[in-house]
Amino acid sequence: MEVKVNRQSKIVNQKYPEIRYLSDLIPVLFDRGWAKTAKNIPLYYIYRGLKTKNGIRYDVTVIPPKMLGEEFVKTKGHYHFGSYGELYKILTGESIFLIQKKEAKDVYFVRAKRGEYILIPPHYGHTIINPSLKTESSSPLKIANWVSKDCQSDYKSIERKRGFCYYYTKSGWVKNKFYKQIPKLKIKRPLKSFTELPFMGARWKKSAKKSFSSFVSSSTRRTKPSSPPKSLKFLYGN
Repeated sequence: MEVKVNRQSKIVNQKYPEIRYLSDLIPVLFDRGWAKTAKNIPLYYIYRGLKTKNGIRYDVTVIPPKMLGEEFVKTKGHYHFGSYGELYKILTGESIFLIQKKEAKDVYFVRAKRGEYILIPPHYGHTIINPSLKTESSSPLKIANWVSKDCQSDYKSIERKRGFCYYYTKSGWVKNKFYKQIPKLKIKRPLKSFTELPFMGARWKKSAKKSFSSFVSSSTRRTKPSSPPKSLKFLYGN
C-alpha cells in the first residue's frame, strides 16, 4: 500500500495527497455486499491547495480506474454549504460527473474528456466517476478544480441517502431506492472553454474574462497565476 501511495504522490507537483479509502465511501456505495469482504484499499487522491490566489483555491484529484463490486469507482460526493459554485477541467482520462440539486429536484450527468470543463452550479452536489474498464496501471483520471477557499463541503446529506439518486454500474444507471422521488436523469454536454460559462453575463468585461482565463490556464501550467476578478460571484458565493 505504501508503494502505491508514494507512486501516486508524484503525479502532481510532488505534494502528498489526502487519500480516500474504501471505508470512507461505504456509506454511499451501491454494492455494499462486495464492500463487506473487500480490503480497505485507497481509491483516490486529493492534492488540495496547490495554488491559491485572491480567495480561489486550485486543487487536483487523481482517480485510478477500479471497480467497486458492480459499481465504477467514484468520489464520495458532496454539496456545498452556502451558494458556492465550482469549475472543473479534465487533465487526463475520461470522466462522468453526476450533478444533482439539493433534495434531488433535478439531476443530470456530464461525460467529459481531456481539455473539457464542467460547471457545478450553486446549490448542486456532485460526484465524479471514472468509467474506465482499464487496469489500475493505466493512466488515471486526473481532474483540476477551482473553488473558493471559504467553500465548505456537506457530505452528511449524501450519506443519509446512501449516495446520489443514481449509481453508475456495469449495467448502466441504477436508481437509489433510498430516495422517495427520483427525477428523470438528463444528459448535458461539457464546456469546450470556460469562457462559455453562463455566469459571465453582460457585466463580464473583456479585462475580467482575460484575468480569469490567465488564472485558470496558468494553474495547470504551474506558472504564477494572475488574479481572478473579484466580481466572480459564481465561485465566491453570496
